[in-house]
Amino acid sequence: MTDLPIKNLIRRYRFDVGEMTQKELAARVGVTRQTIVAIENAKYSPTLELAFKIAEVFDASVEDVFQYQPNAGQKQKS
Repeated sequence: MTDLPIKNLIRRYRFDVGEMTQKELAARVGVTRQTIVAIENAKYSPTLELAFKIAEVFDASVEDVFQYQPNAGQKQKS
């Protein structure tokens, strides 16, 4: 199984704003807690709309919260 190319700093942002829970974040952006868990753990890539909503909660840009790493999970050639 390879990692998704979208990495994020959601966990850090949640703690920077007073230890917001995954459940609280989920409620603010209109998804389930399980969706936030999957995004945080790079098991699921959010839609563009959801990425913007999450960034807005933290008063941050999408680029600050999410990073696109197109080579993530690919094996290095020897």
